[in-house]
Amino acid sequence: MPRIFDNIDSKLLDSLKQSLDVAHRADFCVGYFNLRGWRYLDCYVEPWAGTDDSRCRLLVGMHQPPRDELRQLFSLSDRADGISNQVAIRLKKKLVEEFKAQLTIGAPSDRDEAGLRRLVAQLRAKKLVVKLYLRSPLHAKLYLTHRRDDNNPRTGYVGSSNLTFSGLSGNGELNVDVLDHDASDKLAKWFEARWNDRYCLDISHDLIQIIEESWAREDLIPPHHVYIKMAYHLSREAREGLRTFDIPLELRDTLYPFQAAAVKIAAHHLNKRGGVIIGDVVGLGKTLMATALAKMVEDYEGISTLIICPKNLVKMWQSYVDSYGLRAKVLPISMVQKDLETIPAKFRLVLIDESHNLRNRESKRYAAIHDYIRQSGSKVILLSATPYNKTYLDLSNQLRLFVAENADLGIRPEAYLRELGGETEFIRRHQSPVRSLGAFEHSNAPDDWRELMRLYLVRRTRTFIKENYAEIDPATNRKYLQRSDGTRNYFPERQPKTVTFKLDEADLNDQYAQLYSDFVVDIIDNLTLPRYGLGNYIDERPQKPANAYEEQILSNLSRAGERLKGFTRTNLFKRLESSGHAFLQSIERHVLRNYIYAYAVQNGLDLPIGTQDVTMLDTANFDEDESAVGNAQNLFEDNGDDVEDNVEEVIPDATQTWDEASFMRRAEETYKVYANDFYGRFKWVRSDLFKFQLVDALKQDARDLIKILNFSGEWNPNKDEQLGALLELLTETHPDEKVLIFSQFADTVRYLE
Repeated sequence: MPRIFDNIDSKLLDSLKQSLDVAHRADFCVGYFNLRGWRYLDCYVEPWAGTDDSRCRLLVGMHQPPRDELRQLFSLSDRADGISNQVAIRLKKKLVEEFKAQLTIGAPSDRDEAGLRRLVAQLRAKKLVVKLYLRSPLHAKLYLTHRRDDNNPRTGYVGSSNLTFSGLSGNGELNVDVLDHDASDKLAKWFEARWNDRYCLDISHDLIQIIEESWAREDLIPPHHVYIKMAYHLSREAREGLRTFDIPLELRDTLYPFQAAAVKIAAHHLNKRGGVIIGDVVGLGKTLMATALAKMVEDYEGISTLIICPKNLVKMWQSYVDSYGLRAKVLPISMVQKDLETIPAKFRLVLIDESHNLRNRESKRYAAIHDYIRQSGSKVILLSATPYNKTYLDLSNQLRLFVAENADLGIRPEAYLRELGGETEFIRRHQSPVRSLGAFEHSNAPDDWRELMRLYLVRRTRTFIKENYAEIDPATNRKYLQRSDGTRNYFPERQPKTVTFKLDEADLNDQYAQLYSDFVVDIIDNLTLPRYGLGNYIDERPQKPANAYEEQILSNLSRAGERLKGFTRTNLFKRLESSGHAFLQSIERHVLRNYIYAYAVQNGLDLPIGTQDVTMLDTANFDEDESAVGNAQNLFEDNGDDVEDNVEEVIPDATQTWDEASFMRRAEETYKVYANDFYGRFKWVRSDLFKFQLVDALKQDARDLIKILNFSGEWNPNKDEQLGALLELLTETHPDEKVLIFSQFADTVRYLE
């Protein structure tokens, strides 16, 4: 009686190994062959010579999915018994691709790599020969071993196990051994007939090529090739845009090649996702690129455009509309609340210039524009050289103009998911789709946001353009861009100059000398800066323990050491280098923030913790929302023309009375604005989780900084030596030349204006 191998009581793999150990050749016929699974048997084949009488022949049968079998069974067409050479070649190519796909599944391991390399060696030495049987579907599972023994010349195994580890040892299967001479002879003849069939094609060389082109290859892949392949895949969408879209005829001679490329890539994003952000840095022609993109979309889809821009840009945009024949209406952003609801929903493309002004989705302007886009089903083009200010919500709020919060983006915030411990924990904690914009809004990982913005943002720098699009004039060695008509535009040779001015420490009217005095330096040098080290004030034994959410916030709070505090002090003096006016603004804002925290702790209110709190004084790029008042201002601000009106609605003007009582009043008012109107902008944590010493430290720093404010008094531009030196540069040294004035801080720019 035959033995049964079901991989439960008896493992087929164990018995097959015993048979191979005494065999000199073998014939296998299976429906599926796992390349990585061959390592479980390769040691038994390795001693064989690779001759006809000493090798393993592996026949892989062609199988059909159940759906294809049903389709063929009930087909009305005639079903011929044979196949043509052309069909056989096509089937072979398809099945070889399936073997190739095997190696893309799962994480590679050293053990798999070594096994695949041994497989290649045995295929080359003919110790293993693999063929595909293509005449008809073949689901047979046969393992036949041959030995030099007249009493037991061959042993066969017939059943359901494929040549995989799970088939031979893991899955529940049903196989029997065949030892009878007559039966085993018939199995050998059956195998021989199929092995020698004209439509049984050798794929040994194909398998060698597949493995040698995979991660299991012997030769190391040059790093440059890895880089090129990564670049190829990452640039897929850009290449699709460049290949698919054409620049409108009216603008072909106007755009530089780098601008035309940006328009085509942006058109791909706009067509695929309903919106795009053109974020090239200042001076690269975003307005012209957006015009070309709008013209392209209007021509392709027969639609018209609504252009929303700051009031001071209306005239410029109207000139572009007239010059290039856009079917467009230009609307100043300051008028959207009043006029947008009267504009019919016929504009299926909305173009928004300076879109960073809409980073607050809680403003009325944002709501009006968002509602119009949603009701009209419009595509959206956003223009901004600075789409990102301080928080990633600046980006998501702009994307929300055309991306629904729970829409499937096709990607996940992978870095944040790893931080949480997986998708299950994310869903438990946030109850939102993991491949959505709402999911990304929970992440503070730069990698997540880079991956997200790759889908929506087109952004290049001047350096990128010079390195990839510019040509060099051999006569002058200067770089230039050339239009289609041959016109050259040279990159300007920038000549940086530093405006210097003298300090007179003996002059009490010299404002800068007073701010650089030992009195001011000593105060700043001795600040405790408790907001930069909130972790140092956590109460280890609070009356009511922190919940899981609060624990996470507390664990992320900084326990700032002297290095971080020194960095913060340095940033304060960087403000002073920019302008005395900006320095005093930072001092006042720092005092106000301290009192906001002190007010919360004293009254048992939750503390507002946010990413902006980490970089209160590190305003290397932008500082529009630097202060507590400024934060509220930024949240309410949609357009610089109406900043003051918007702020006055919620927070009274800052007073020049610099004392603790007035600051506490302002702190209370500002705290209410945060809690009532912008609760979602912060992470909130109970103040009773902190020691009361936090209040003492906050107030002590604030009182010392108030001394600086009262010592310096209100800043007087007429006594500003730095401003005077700049005016001399502009009016006397370079009165007729273009001068670009760079400042690290927006506060200084506003002061100069």
